[in-house]
Amino acid sequence: MISIDDIRKRVGKKEYEISLHAEKERYVEDITISDIESVIDTGEVLEYYPGDPRGKSCLVLGYSRNRPIHIVCGYTRLGWVRIITVYIPKAPKWLDERTRRKGK
Repeated sequence: MISIDDIRKRVGKKEYEISLHAEKERYVEDITISDIESVIDTGEVLEYYPGDPRGKSCLVLGYSRNRPIHIVCGYTRLGWVRIITVYIPKAPKWLDERTRRKGK
């Protein structure tokens, strides 16, 4: 299983990459690299995705600049953290930052 402590350690050592999809999303949502690092440093794993076709991944919830931010991350083949996507959780998919709407 993915460990938030391991993710924090690797991100702290700059052993991570941001996918093209995550890059596009972070610009749309005005999420900075500093926001991503802060969320991972202080956030928590909200959901685990052991069957993700891209490899095991998880959804991290944290806060930066008084905003909830979700980060889906997994690992590269070399063991680096891969930031798969980042976004601000909102309707219709989310009731609040911790609660996914049923059927979404």
